[in-house]
Amino acid sequence: MNQLISLEQASSLILGGAPLSVAGPEHLLDQLPAGSWVGGTIPYFMTHEGGVVVNNKVFVTDLSELGTVSLASYGADELAGIAAHAPDNGFSLTIIPAGGQAHQRFAAEAATYPDAFVKPTVGWISGVHLSELGKATPKVYDGRTGAKYEDRAVVAYVSVPDDKLVMLETVNLFEPDGKDVIHFSQTGFHVDECEVNGEVVNFAEYVKSRGFEGGQCPLVGDFAGAHVNVSLQGMPATGGVDFYAPVFPGVDYHFAKAVPDYVGAFRERLEAVEHEGVVWSCNCILNFVFGGFEGKAIGGEPGAVTFGEIAYQLLNQTMVMVRIA
Repeated sequence: MNQLISLEQASSLILGGAPLSVAGPEHLLDQLPAGSWVGGTIPYFMTHEGGVVVNNKVFVTDLSELGTVSLASYGADELAGIAAHAPDNGFSLTIIPAGGQAHQRFAAEAATYPDAFVKPTVGWISGVHLSELGKATPKVYDGRTGAKYEDRAVVAYVSVPDDKLVMLETVNLFEPDGKDVIHFSQTGFHVDECEVNGEVVNFAEYVKSRGFEGGQCPLVGDFAGAHVNVSLQGMPATGGVDFYAPVFPGVDYHFAKAVPDYVGAFRERLEAVEHEGVVWSCNCILNFVFGGFEGKAIGGEPGAVTFGEIAYQLLNQTMVMVRIA
């Protein structure tokens, strides 16, 4: 099950003992009974019919048929435990609330955790309705007690049978534009200066000179040939540029080529994806907004629209899927 259902239906599944991943508005997650579930706040979802914004349903992924499920929770200084306690054959479905230390620490450190790229960590960053930014805080839920947190990770460990293989797959529409090479001197979510083609410049002024202050085109980092997006969050009045994920020193960054037709591009990419075995997915709120996904079907497996995506490490403007073969 990967679908939007009523609060009553979700409660019935929990009371019946089903291990679940749940996403939805805070006032609904608050009403779920204790049980074997993890959850996070978000009102945006992709369904087979198109993107939706909900206030009266929750999105449920039933993990019971995938394998054996156990739950855990980690504070910001314990996040290495996500991979350390992961099953030998399975995946760690992880939810972290946006904006806290856990979010920042995972984003900056996940790639350095032992076994980080051996035992798959997948998941998402919880958020709020965009109209509530600065007013409400994203939450995650440890369903074992029903406790909710603003700055903690919750994890559903899914151990699959030995004859099964877990694969994390991504759909990233963005490619480097091949123009200026950008380097940063330190890891961070905020940058004042950078090097552009070896010359130190004011990054905010550079972004404006390129016409990228709207944030639609992310930076694309080259991580040993893998393209990892870093999306621009904004330019504070105090100066500099804020990101939704950290930039790292020693990485070549370019701005991305523009994607003028998000919906068409996603449909084309997802038409080429084999759907058999895909058991979970999420997509990015920036894709949802810039692509105008509300009411538009793009294909693929339904899932939450999130404030960040996790596939081993934090991603931006990327669709993430879990496939079991």
